[in-house]
Amino acid sequence: MKLTACPGFKAAGFAAGIKNKKQLDMGLIYSEYPATVAGVFTGNLVKAAPVLLDQEKIKSGECRALIVNSGNANCCTGEKGMFDAKNMCAQTATALGIPDNLVLVAATGVIGQPLPMGKISTAIPGLVDSLSDQGFTDLANSIMTTDTTPKILGIQSPIDGKPVHVLGVAKGSGMIHPNMATLLCFICTDVAADPKTLKKVLTCAVDSSFNRITVDGDTSTNDTALLMANGFSGMRIDTPKKEKAFQKILDEICLKLAWMLVKDGEGVTKVVKISVKGAKSDHDARKIANTIAQSNLVKTAFFGEDANWGRIMAAAGRAGIDLIPEKIDIYFDSIQMVKSGTGCGSKAEALATAVLKKSEFEVILDLNKGSGQASVLTCDFSIDYVKINADYRS
Repeated sequence: MKLTACPGFKAAGFAAGIKNKKQLDMGLIYSEYPATVAGVFTGNLVKAAPVLLDQEKIKSGECRALIVNSGNANCCTGEKGMFDAKNMCAQTATALGIPDNLVLVAATGVIGQPLPMGKISTAIPGLVDSLSDQGFTDLANSIMTTDTTPKILGIQSPIDGKPVHVLGVAKGSGMIHPNMATLLCFICTDVAADPKTLKKVLTCAVDSSFNRITVDGDTSTNDTALLMANGFSGMRIDTPKKEKAFQKILDEICLKLAWMLVKDGEGVTKVVKISVKGAKSDHDARKIANTIAQSNLVKTAFFGEDANWGRIMAAAGRAGIDLIPEKIDIYFDSIQMVKSGTGCGSKAEALATAVLKKSEFEVILDLNKGSGQASVLTCDFSIDYVKINADYRS
């Protein structure tokens, strides 16, 4: 059975009229009990007002609610943008009957346009009235922009014999790049944990998931990942053993949501795992994997179902990592395409081309230099990606 709720939390989605069509475009998460919080934010030096505000408010480690809108990023909007972000928090706090400092805010959409605060203010009471323990699906729908499907995933799993819940929703289709957070992601759990522990496990989960994906190499101005814990289960994460168990659950949530993001990338027809092994270090392997994953020439070859391994070799060679071309082996799934830096011939190419016709496959690059390894999820670069982004503001 699909888990779409987390005990002690309520959520909602609402149509405020921010978008051109009458779609859900505002969302709300509310914890019925005091909760701790941690966050990871964009690495972009241009940050939206909600990101800047949250980075300050989250220092307290406490949060009861999050309000979010799609269709407008509230970025590069000056003093008014910050005023509006604060106003969204204040109005939400009043409607919920909680202190203003316990409300965070997020946004996604077009950069440089003022928020339609009249529509937002009118919608907030209805948004609060719509809160439900089964409202996370509406929340997931409300944060979509160019996404074609909502991303929501819940897990119930025991820690020390006590069942705990972790539920995550995410959005992201373009501007996806491994420089955290490259998306919006909101995770709720009924465990209890101090903010320092939450920050540690969230950072670790993000690094192994959302920081290992790329769609187009662009990092958004609004990237935000938040983890809220309200302690409803009675399970406190206060020992290394419990932390390890919780980390495993959180990693699974983030990894699966990351996969959903790449699969729903703008114009995507292929999801490709780029795995590099045999490097001197994991760092070296990751840098090479990222370079291959972000190469437009590699990604267009994937779209064209062309087993052009030369583009993969070229991308690896410009990653800035010492390698020996004559030692490199390349595989498409289990089909060896390159051995010791040289192509394996037309028969191998025909088999590799068949692999590229699948919607999901793996490219493995073995440097044969050491034990370092890393993987990154990427996708093809299609004609539809260009069309979607050429018409984004219209």
